[in-house]
Amino acid sequence: MSEAIAIGCDEAGLELKAKLVEELERAERKVVDYGCTADYPEVALAVAGAIARGEHERGILICGTGIGMAIAANKVPGVYAAQVHDSYSAERSRKSNNAQIMTLGALIVGPALAVSLLHTWLASEFQGGASARKVAKIAEAERRTSDA
Repeated sequence: MSEAIAIGCDEAGLELKAKLVEELERAERKVVDYGCTADYPEVALAVAGAIARGEHERGILICGTGIGMAIAANKVPGVYAAQVHDSYSAERSRKSNNAQIMTLGALIVGPALAVSLLHTWLASEFQGGASARKVAKIAEAERRTSDA
């Protein structure tokens, strides 16, 4: 599995994506850029698919609100994408929900906040505990519905 962070966006997220790529490179993190598309599901599914295949541990997707990217990425079995907009949601998306993908809304989250959220999210790891049981239930529901 590559330690590189996968990143992609739609047209609304292009500027913010550039800022986050710059910040990741400044932090000496490897980045694989999946590009920018007018149809956000294309890039969301590409990044989520790469994560599901084990090519990357984490990914970042950016659109106008972050909502569409999260919905599309969450269609890929085994992938958990969480829209984050404050430090608590960034932290809990990892610590409680084991989300591999952070989605951001470029029309909602400014560049300085996005950089802060990025660092919070990268510094957070899944804690297990009571959350492990809940995440396992989600995975089981996913298996049952994909077999139907």
